Amino acid sequence: MQLDWIQWPAFASSLAAAYLVGSNVRTRRNKGFWIFLLSNILWVAWAIPSRAWALIALQVCLAVLNIRGLLKTEP
Repeated sequence: MQLDWIQWPAFASSLAAAYLVGSNVRTRRNKGFWIFLLSNILWVAWAIPSRAWALIALQVCLAVLNIRGLLKTEP
C-alpha cells in the first residue's frame, strides 16, 4: 500500500506527544497536545485506505480529548 510509511511518523509522534504531555511544564504539555493532534491526523490518513474503521473512530475520540487538554493547558 502506498501510505504504509505514514504509520512510522504517526508512531513516533504519538510517543513524543505522550512524553511531552507527562511534563510538569505547561508549555511542554501544550506542545504535546499539538503533537498528539498531528499523530491523530497521521493515523487517520493511514487508516482510511486500510479501512481500519475502529482506528479512525479511536483517533477522532482521542482528538476530542486532545483538544480538551489543549484548552486546559492554554494560559
